[in-house]
Parts: sequence; structure tokens; C-alpha cells
Amino acid sequence: MSNKVTRRQFLNYSLMGVGSFMAAGMILPMGRFALDPLFQTDAEGDEIVTSVKVSEITEEPQKVDFTFTQQDAWYESEVTNFAWVYKDGNKLIGLSPVCKHLGCTVTWAGDDGNPDMFFCPCHNGLYTKDGNNVPGTPPRGPLDEFEVGEKDGYITIGKKKENTLV
Repeated sequence: MSNKVTRRQFLNYSLMGVGSFMAAGMILPMGRFALDPLFQTDAEGDEIVTSVKVSEITEEPQKVDFTFTQQDAWYESEVTNFAWVYKDGNKLIGLSPVCKHLGCTVTWAGDDGNPDMFFCPCHNGLYTKDGNNVPGTPPRGPLDEFEVGEKDGYITIGKKKENTLV
């Protein structure tokens, strides 16, 4: 009994081996891409300390800037954003400045006809002080809310969530 490998068997083994390496070369990166988010740590829950003191906040919404580090693949950058923060009794409320209609930036008292509302200049959208969209104007939903806290007398901004005030 001879254990010689024929040319046909050698070619078959060679092509199967090369094909397996090529398939693994395509499947492994796709698997890594699919599973990588499961192993990432969630840094979004971190609170960002701002430079605004809690004692400076009144019942009228004020613009509070905050900066955080954003990682895009291998590029790391500083991103500046802001929230509309005000006091409701002893509670601090923070609302997102992003309109739910087209993503434009809303302003407090930006419309002379509605001085006690948030105004979106893109399509004249209006929101009440608690972020609820005014019926008959373009916004499709209430403004998102930020988790707001206090640390050493300064305002902290946490992650964004759906509006719980309306």
C-alpha cells in the first residue's frame, strides 16, 4: 500500500488551504467588527464638570458650555457642546439645544413673540420651558434632557436621555 500523493490530490489540498486562509482573512475582521462594541467600556455615563457655579443658575434657562474628549478611531479631539440649564425649585434641569425636527440649535427667548419659550429658527419651531414641543409647530417631540448634578459647587452634565419632564 503506497501513501503517495497524486498531483490531483496535491492541487486539491493546496487550493483548499489557500481558500481557507482567504476566507479566514475576510471573516475574522468582520467578526471583530461585529463583536467589538460588546467589549467597549461605556464612557458616556461620566459626568463632566463645567465652569458654571450652581449659585449662578436661576429659573431662566442659561447656556452652560461643557467640553469632552471624543475618540474617532485613532483621532482624539476636544468637543465643545452646551446645554440649557435652569432651576425648578431646588432641582437643576438641563435640556439639549438640538431641535427634534431638523437638528437645528434652539435658543431661549429667540422669538420676540414668544419670550418665554425655546425657539428653533429653521422652521419657527417652539418648545415650552420644560422642553415640550408646542402643537402646530414643526418639532416632532420634546427636547432631550441631560442628567445634571453638582460637584464642589459647580454644575455637572451627564449623559443625554429622553425628556422626563413632559
